[in-house]
Amino acid sequence: MARRSSRSTSNSERNTFGPSTKIPTRVPRPRSRSSSPIPGFRGAPAHADAGAKLTEFGGWEMPVEFDSIRTEHEAVRTAAGKFDVSHMGRIAVSGPDAAELTDRLTTNDVTALDPGEAQYAAITDEAGHMLDDTIVYRLPAAPTARFQADYLFVPNADHDGEMTDRWVEGAEAWDLEATVTNRTAEFAMIALQGPDAIGLLGELCPDPGGISRFTAEFREVAGVDCLVARTGYTGEDGVELLFDADEAAAEAVWSSLSCQPCGLGSRDTLRLEAGFPLSGQEFDPEDNPRTPYEAGIGVAVDLDGAFVGRDALAEQREAGVEEELVGFRLEERGIARHGHAIAVDGDEVGSVTSGTMSPTLGDAIGLGYVPVEHADPGTELSVVVRGEGKRATVETLPFYERNG
Repeated sequence: MARRSSRSTSNSERNTFGPSTKIPTRVPRPRSRSSSPIPGFRGAPAHADAGAKLTEFGGWEMPVEFDSIRTEHEAVRTAAGKFDVSHMGRIAVSGPDAAELTDRLTTNDVTALDPGEAQYAAITDEAGHMLDDTIVYRLPAAPTARFQADYLFVPNADHDGEMTDRWVEGAEAWDLEATVTNRTAEFAMIALQGPDAIGLLGELCPDPGGISRFTAEFREVAGVDCLVARTGYTGEDGVELLFDADEAAAEAVWSSLSCQPCGLGSRDTLRLEAGFPLSGQEFDPEDNPRTPYEAGIGVAVDLDGAFVGRDALAEQREAGVEEELVGFRLEERGIARHGHAIAVDGDEVGSVTSGTMSPTLGDAIGLGYVPVEHADPGTELSVVVRGEGKRATVETLPFYERNG
């Protein structure tokens, strides 16, 4: 499985909870502040032996591709593909106030989750800008003590230290009784995605089709206890498997999945076709601060809550956004890349956040921010590629949507 480098990922100086929050003066209850204890890279040699091209991503050595991005992309769209996504964070939250703590720090309604349910949410600062996006799981009863926790959330790569600190500091500031543990190094994670994914998994464990979308159950896969979650980041059906970061267990699960191995390259083209934002591309708290409403994920915001950034987002929803994330298709030869300018009638109005040649559509597509008056589908734009304006048209997102 993917390995984490030994460098620190904590950025606790950026974690603030607003001027109205009072830090308790008494000694707080003990809470875990664990960081990744395993130095070096975990499991990458196995990927190298399989012919993968490796790269550093968010402090991890990860496979970019095994065969080709197109081959892997098409396998996921037509059959199934497997991804090592162990670079994603895994943070456990337990205790009497675990739900309240996580509810205050994410934009969705954590308190509405029943055991085994999951939800997509953003993590925002006081201004409503996204620090990260995440999946929050309320865990079902665990088969072993290793898996025991009330909640588990999955931040993006290299954000686990920062988000662990944020949860710990929130618990201390609000005097909440919760234990927060960074378990990123303790568990591996594999995504199995594609229209054949559930059938393929059914050869290895009982009734995976009985696991509904955005729910998770414990199953034994290839003799390994796994949390099987019906979630993913490709626009296809599938699951994500979480299990002990043990070399033998990882090899057993990975090798038992008889499908195309896939890397970060195809994961990016798949999520872009699905219109999913990516941390560091579509939003960045320092270089490109964006709210969930601007990034097109307002569905992940529950304004009935009392989370950090709620008031700012309520004001923005009432007033409306000035810019929003749109999808576009190039009408001329070229590939839009992050940072390329978007123009209308010769005037620069926005910028590209992501772009690629879509293997499914056969056209160059991209995402970018433009003023709302230029965001309607069918609007003609110009994207500056290598100094030359290329005609483009705003498209309805997602570019691709699976059947069923």
